Amino acid sequence: MRSYESFNGNWIFAEGFDPATTDRPLNGETVRLPHTAVELPYNYFDETIYQKAFTYQKVLVWDDSFEGREVSLVFDAAMADSAVYLNGHRVIAHKDGYTPFEARLTPHLKRGENIITVKIDGSENPEIPPFGGQIDYLCFAGIYRDVWLKVASPVSISNVKIETPDALAERKSVTARIFIANPDGRPFAGTLSATIHRNGSAGEVATASVSVSGQDAFLSFDGLTGLDLWDIDNPVLYSLTLALGTEHGQDGVTQRFGFRTAEFTPDGFLLNGHALKLRGLNRHQSWPHTGYAMGRRAQEKDADILKYELACNIVRTSHYPQSKWFIERCDEIGLLCFEEIPGWQHIGGDEWKKESIENVRRMIERDWNHPSIIIWGVRINESQDDHEFYAETNRLARELDTTRQTGGVRFITNSEMLEDVYTMNDFILGQEEMPGNNRGRVVLRDRVETTGITRQIPYMITEYNGHMYPTKRFDQEQRQAEHVTRHLLILDAVAGDSNISGSTGWCMFDYNTHKDFGAGDRICYHGVLDMYRIPKLAAYAYASQGAPKDGVVLQPVTFWARGERNIGGVLPLIILTNCDYIEVTFGEWPAKRVYPDRENYPNLAHPPVVLDLRSVTPEEFGTWGRVWREGTFTGYVDGKVVKSLTLPADPVPTTLEVIPDDTALRAGEKDAVRVVVRALDQCGNLLPFFEEPVSLSLEGPARIIGPSDHTLKGGATGFWIEAGDERGTLTLTVSSRRFATSTTAFTIN
Repeated sequence: MRSYESFNGNWIFAEGFDPATTDRPLNGETVRLPHTAVELPYNYFDETIYQKAFTYQKVLVWDDSFEGREVSLVFDAAMADSAVYLNGHRVIAHKDGYTPFEARLTPHLKRGENIITVKIDGSENPEIPPFGGQIDYLCFAGIYRDVWLKVASPVSISNVKIETPDALAERKSVTARIFIANPDGRPFAGTLSATIHRNGSAGEVATASVSVSGQDAFLSFDGLTGLDLWDIDNPVLYSLTLALGTEHGQDGVTQRFGFRTAEFTPDGFLLNGHALKLRGLNRHQSWPHTGYAMGRRAQEKDADILKYELACNIVRTSHYPQSKWFIERCDEIGLLCFEEIPGWQHIGGDEWKKESIENVRRMIERDWNHPSIIIWGVRINESQDDHEFYAETNRLARELDTTRQTGGVRFITNSEMLEDVYTMNDFILGQEEMPGNNRGRVVLRDRVETTGITRQIPYMITEYNGHMYPTKRFDQEQRQAEHVTRHLLILDAVAGDSNISGSTGWCMFDYNTHKDFGAGDRICYHGVLDMYRIPKLAAYAYASQGAPKDGVVLQPVTFWARGERNIGGVLPLIILTNCDYIEVTFGEWPAKRVYPDRENYPNLAHPPVVLDLRSVTPEEFGTWGRVWREGTFTGYVDGKVVKSLTLPADPVPTTLEVIPDDTALRAGEKDAVRVVVRALDQCGNLLPFFEEPVSLSLEGPARIIGPSDHTLKGGATGFWIEAGDERGTLTLTVSSRRFATSTTAFTIN
């Protein structure tokens, strides 16, 4: 049978590349993948320092198991223009920085030591998407995803496409097309056996077998009963295990899949035939310092944050295919996914377009079995129309996968619709502030206005807010409140319009960008989280739309001070919550019950509670010059208290909270766990203007990614601890001038 093992350890890395030296040992630094060519500061850096060539090298020692077998390296991705050499022979070149490629080693392998050399070039080559124009994100150089050593039979399974054509029927069926790899063109005959089982359960659902002879194979299962659908609330996964036996040996693979239907209609989106309003955010695959190079845990954590902390049911992978670990986690937790090809506004020449069309193929062939993916994005984000180019991307997508619709994200109006779903970035909210605009405040444009199409069509909003109102986690309260309001207004408008399938806001978290964008420090502050995934107040606009049973939200949009806002006080005060109602106590005044604001937010499942002159008097909250009082907020669900918080009138720095996402790390896979540090007051609230430094130290076989001294931003900071190859224990110490020293123990197993 085949072996498929991690090949991430013990690479030698060096700056530059010389094709004349690919057959000799490289002097450099020993690194483990995933790896970024240059670790950058948090902000204020020169992004051109990684835009050049780098070399990775590793020795592969001949093993007797290689005899008579196919040996290859599978790269999950490398940024960007890559070439793989074995003992001086170039075996493959791959330009796309976001999809996998396989380097066949067999013809040039020898007994003893084999030198594998990989050139990657971080230059923004105008012949490679997304390059050629200006890009509002960074494409960090490096072999930033996993690499695998694959040893298989000379005739093996290269891919499988699984379909569930009648998923909603009581008696279901499964079809699978099995693609055969046969690089030497050998004649073959044999048997392909298949088994379906439900993940997490013992026993078989069904078995089948077919004879194979010289070509790809097809098999089907019919009349299957007692099977569950994959759904966002019950993401049941099944696995198809294949075993191929020919005169050339045995091979086998396992692929997960799910039974579900997904359809965008003019009347909204249907999952398994039931209406579902899509509510989500866009995600870049970047982190502070390491850029794209983070492993499985960090990828999975982002999916978990979207689903469980932000109550999203969909994510858009802006603007490129993302890690398989992220997509697989979406499958596991029931987070829908809009996946698209690499690009940002610019369309290049003929060679560029050919590469982009191949991006469509590579994206779909990698991910066509994931039930979480419900639509293919086959248009360059925010590009102009190009009939011939986009006719081909849509044709290819439909040829490769008849089970999913296509979309194409644009921001121009009256764009030619070649896709199945008109997907639109709507940034009208905030344009009333633009010079010369006399239209007034508009939350969303009418669908016919943006499309120019009068007939009913499937329609989705794929971006909003973002650059129209960039907001830092430590910005003034009034700006934060407006940031929250803009997200609430659009969520409400989308929820109330049956013509809109849903929306994905811009964006999940802040991200590093080119000098031409962002706030001048190489950061776009467009997220509802910061780069450490610490929430801004707007994050709770999303979190509050989740059911209370999945987590009670009670978040006042205030720093609770008389003089923080321009005109003083805290009114109007938004309280983001999924409670039925709240009770508010200010100082000595009796508690006042206030209900969600369905007048201004009639369509939200959980409108915010808004304290303003409709519900309180100026005297109750005091006027300028009077003593400021403590505030208490208590949330009720089904008549019972479910959460309470107190905002002190006189906050005092009391606690330095150090919270890791986990304290157990895995050795040998470059595992990284996030730690968040917060300065809290005597009631456990974040101190938003506490910006003193903390010092970090770590004892044990691991490292802190980034600097060991942090200045709290808006009362908080974050960092990641990265394990190495050794097992052992770690002690993290966080010290500060104002707080007691904190220590946290970790284990690496």
